[in-house]
Formats: sequence, structure tokens, C-alpha cells
Amino acid sequence: MTRFTLIQRWTVGILALLLSVGLANSQTLTGKVTDQATGTALSDVAVVAGKSSKGAVTDQEGNYRLTLEPGKYSLEFRHVGYHHQRKEVTIEEGTTSVKIDIGLVPEIYRQEQIVVTASKTGMHRDIAPMNVSVINSQQIGQSTESNVLPVISGQIPGVFVTERGVTGFGLAGGSAGKISIRGVGGSDASFPVLLLIDGQPQFMGMMGHALPDTYVSTDIEKVEVVKGPASILYGTNAMGGAINLITRRQQDEGFDFRGRVMYGTFNTQKYTVSSGFKKDNLDVTASYNHDQTDGDRPNSDFNIDNGYLRVGYKLNEHFSVDGNVSHSSFKAYDPGSIYAPNPSAFDNKSQWVDIQRTNAYFTLTNQFDQSEGGLKGYYMTGDHSIYDGWRSKDENMGISLYQGLRLFSNNLISFGADIKKYGGRGEAPSLGARSGEWINVNELGGYVFVQQRFFGRLTLNAGLRYDHHSVFGGTWVPQTGAAFNTGFHSTIKASLSKGFRNPTVRELYLFPPANASLEPEKLWNYELSYSQDFGQGRGNATITVYAIDGENLIMVVPNPNTPPPVINMNSGSFYHTGFELDARYRMTDNLSVQLGYSFVDMDTPKVGAPGNQLLMGAQYRLGKFEVMSSLQVVGDLYTKVMPLNEMVSESFANLTGKISYRPVSQVTLFFSGENLLNQEYQLQYGYPMPGTTMLTGMNINF
Repeated sequence: MTRFTLIQRWTVGILALLLSVGLANSQTLTGKVTDQATGTALSDVAVVAGKSSKGAVTDQEGNYRLTLEPGKYSLEFRHVGYHHQRKEVTIEEGTTSVKIDIGLVPEIYRQEQIVVTASKTGMHRDIAPMNVSVINSQQIGQSTESNVLPVISGQIPGVFVTERGVTGFGLAGGSAGKISIRGVGGSDASFPVLLLIDGQPQFMGMMGHALPDTYVSTDIEKVEVVKGPASILYGTNAMGGAINLITRRQQDEGFDFRGRVMYGTFNTQKYTVSSGFKKDNLDVTASYNHDQTDGDRPNSDFNIDNGYLRVGYKLNEHFSVDGNVSHSSFKAYDPGSIYAPNPSAFDNKSQWVDIQRTNAYFTLTNQFDQSEGGLKGYYMTGDHSIYDGWRSKDENMGISLYQGLRLFSNNLISFGADIKKYGGRGEAPSLGARSGEWINVNELGGYVFVQQRFFGRLTLNAGLRYDHHSVFGGTWVPQTGAAFNTGFHSTIKASLSKGFRNPTVRELYLFPPANASLEPEKLWNYELSYSQDFGQGRGNATITVYAIDGENLIMVVPNPNTPPPVINMNSGSFYHTGFELDARYRMTDNLSVQLGYSFVDMDTPKVGAPGNQLLMGAQYRLGKFEVMSSLQVVGDLYTKVMPLNEMVSESFANLTGKISYRPVSQVTLFFSGENLLNQEYQLQYGYPMPGTTMLTGMNINF
């Protein structure tokens, strides 16, 4: 044996002795992470051991290894496209090794398949009686938008939201935030798309429209969009569809904290903090959000504060209660149309709105083996002040009861009833004798919906609603449909449904066009869709064709009995046909892609509703880096009707991108850009969208 070999052996022996001393009190934790649905090994999964600084990343076979001191740990598993999951583990003294295997649930599979708005009772998406699209918490969190509406517009084909600047929708004459679904809605004259929070209707009591600036993405866990009438369940304002914002609640035991800080172009600042706590049957969630910007044009400042609190308690295995309250306060300045004849009239921030909104909700839910439902109550109020002297206070309140019964196999009978009261008081010289008068209307509605599955593949459903308005009486709302599962992870669905919209307090009583003799608007929707789920829970694709026949639309027309010179009348009709494609696919563990397209042929083009829209997106993760990009191409977007019925239209392509880096599991740094092609376009006539804008920021999560 050579002298050199002896030195090597002595060196190895000494190192082994030192290492054994250092690890005398350490044990090895190993395991494998897989896709729960398919058993496929997942690489690059981040595994973090509780409050320690120890972490690991799975290899190509899904295996991980951690060296830990004896004690109790909460292991957290994080991977793009999957739900974050925690598992408690105890490392005992004297144990040499511990093995923990785990299967992660794909985000797209779980969130896309279970819906609520389709019947107010949770069910599989394939047999839901309505066309429902879902945006999950991961998609919301990846966006740098502090408001959830632009996220919806950029993710779901057939849905479009108008904007006017870098942030903030505003109110009154220069406001944006108009929502259209399949060409229905979008204009100032009508509000046929219903916004809901946890199933509770959202609209200003007097004007009948939603308040888009108040829907903060931080508070939202999931968004469900019903494309097509949802009037059978929700009554008025759901003629064209419904958007249900499902608020976040604490799911895991213990304390959770999330924070976000952003800064960008035009001195845009966004700050968000939210926290949650859960112990046994009690869960609490709270958040605060602040946005401000100098705006992309002079005198276009915007400033908003939002606060939110939710408390839930599980009374026993069958009953739970929860309530939440939110308050929004914002001030927005209107820079005016660039086509205004006297631009100086908008100088010195002379055009402003000051808004205060408060919402409160209460829910008592029940869940049994063969039955589930709930009792909900809501109250919302607002104080609005506008530079032109307008002052108003409005209220919107109601109670709804719903219950789903499964009397026998594959059967569901849903029924419900609701009472609504909304209105308010406005003060302005143009209101004449009604200035300062409190005006209310009342609605009472009830529905029943029956759904039956045959032979494990065919599902038939039918329902009927009756809605009574205190001014113009009753409206019947039928709906029927069918779904057939082919057995090859695909579903064919067909439906026929009616939608309606009751005239608002403004249309009935306020300002010169008011007409107390108006009748509800209505439409019929005919729809056929084909859905395909891809193997191994990697995604799905849906193609839908539809036809919409609407009548009785409320329009402002010349008044034969002047004064006033114009009046609201039920004089409009329309016919839309179109199709939509929505596909999402996880190509590899690290790469996901999205493709969406919508086309609508409108007999009369509608302001704020594009004729066609292409959505493309990709997300790639490599180690601690994540890159996302999306492209929105919009064509035939009409922004104004000119004299002689000439239309002003826009077409544009909006490219956005975001790159993020996670130095540790609790912190993410990111940089994002919008309108990277520096396109010139308008979504609101006279309000050009800004060129390329940038935001940088940091997320904190523990």
C-alpha cells in the first residue's frame, strides 16, 4: 500500500467521523411527489419544511430529500398548475429516516370542474345546466391587476370590459367598466350583465349598474362566469349573463399572510395586505387595498381604498354561518374626451367624482347527504358626489332562500325564492320635482329547477321562474337543456333559455327621458357546445355556437308628446349569432398554454362589444423563475355611434408580459409590462389607452 493511499484513507476516515458527529441528531426525510389523478412523477416541486430554513426541489423522478432535526414540521408542497398542499410530519428521536409521499391536485382540474352559479348547488361542470367559465385563484394571483374585471376580460372568450386608462374606471360621463357578454351589454343605456359577490346581486340601487372599481382581486378566490341568461336563478340584470365573484376564505389551520407592493408608470402605486386565521370551526379573513396613480393624461388622477372582513363559523357537521363586510372609498378625475370642443374645461381637475360604497352579507348554509342549501341576506349602500352638483344616496337589499334536494339516484331538484328592494335619492336641478325624493321598487321571485341523469351519460334539465315587479307586474322565465357524456372524456350540451332585465329606477323616474310605463327587456338564447377533457388532468377545450334573439330593448327616441324632446321606449330588437373556443393545456410540468377565440355577428353593432377577440397565453416555469405572456387581439370594437348611424370602430393587439423570481418560498419579485407593442387604441370613445406601461413589485406570502 502506497503512502499516498494511506493518506487518502486517513482523510476519508476523519471526514466521515466529523460528519457523523455533525449529523448525530439529524434524520433524513425522503419522499415522492406525483400527480394525484394520474400518478405521474412531478419534477421541480418546491418542498419547504415549516418555519425552518430547510427546503428541497424534486428531481425528474419526483423524489426529494431533506435533512431535519427531531421535531414537528409542516411540509409545504408548491408547484405551478397544482394546489399548494401542506402535510404535518413528526421526526422522532433516534429515527434514521422518514418517508412521506404525496399526490398533488391539478389546479385546472379541480377548479374548472366544480361550479356554483350553474344551480346554486355544487355540481360537476359537465352536467351544469348553463355555460360556465372559471378563473381560479392561481390565474387571479398571477395578474398584476388589482381589480378583477380586467382579468376576466383577458381570460374568457366572449366577455369584454371597457377601460379608459392605466387604472380606475371612474363614474358618470367619462366612466368605463361596461361589461358585455356575446355582444349583449357594454353601452351606457343598458346593464344586462349581473355582477354578484358570493351569489349576492351587485348594482347601484338607482342607476342599476355595477360599481366596477370596488371589485378587488385580492379578496377573490374564484370567478365563475355564466355566458348566456342566468335570469332563472337571479332575476333582473342577468339577461346577458352573470359574473359571480367568490370571496377568499381561510382554508388551512393557523395564520396566513399575503402582501403585495407595486410601483410603475405614471407614478402608479398599488399596496395590498391580507391575512387569514383558522382554528377549529372558526375562520377569519381580512384585507386592505390601496391604489393611486397620476394617470396617463393630465387631470386623470385616481385614488381608491378598499377594506374587507369575512368571518365564518361551522356550527356543527350540517350548518355553517358566515358574514362579510367591505367598504370602498375612491376619488376619480375625468380628463375629458380628447375630442371635446373646449379642452380647457377639464383643466385643474375640475371634473371629479367622490364615491363611498359599503356592502354587507350574511349566509346560513346547510349540507346533508341528500340536501344542501342556504339562506342569504345582503345590504349595500352608497354616497355619490359629482362635480356638477349631483348628490345621491342609494340602497340595495334582499333575502334569498335556496335548497337542492337529491330524492333518488342521479336526481337534483333545486328551488328558491328571493325578495329585493332597491332605490335611492338623488339631488340635482335636472330632476325637477323628484329631486331629493326617495324612490324604491320591489321585486319578488321564485323558481324551481329539476335535473335528472339517465344511464350514467344523459342529463336532462328544465326550470321555471316567476318574477313580480312592483311597477309593471309579472314575468315568466323558462329554461331547458340536455347534456350527453360520450364516454371519451367529452360532453355535448344544448340549452334553450330566456333572459330579462327590469327597467332601472333611473329609466322609470329620473331625468327627462324617464318613462314609468316601460316593460322588461327580454331575449331568448339557443346554445350548443362540445367539451373535451384531455387525459391526465392536463386541461380541456370547449367550442360553443349560439343564437340570441332579443326584443323590447329600452332606447331613447324622439317624444311625440313634447316636452321633453326624448323619452325611453321599448322599441329596440337585435339578433346575434356567434361561436367561442376556449382551450387550456398543460404541455409539460413547467409549461401551460391557453387559446381562446370569440366571434359574434350582430345585426346592429353594439358600442363596447367587439365583433371578434383572440386570446393567447403561455406560462413557463424554470426553477425559481416564471415567465408569462398573453396576447389579446380585438377587432371591430365600436366605440361610438355618429350622426347618420355611422360607427367608429377600433382594432388592436395588446401584448402583456411578466417575469417573476422567487429567491425564497415566501417572497416573489416580479416585473411586468402592458401594451408592449405600444398600440394606439381606444376602448372608451375619446379616451386613448396609454402606450407601453411597466410595473415592478414584490409578493410576500407566509
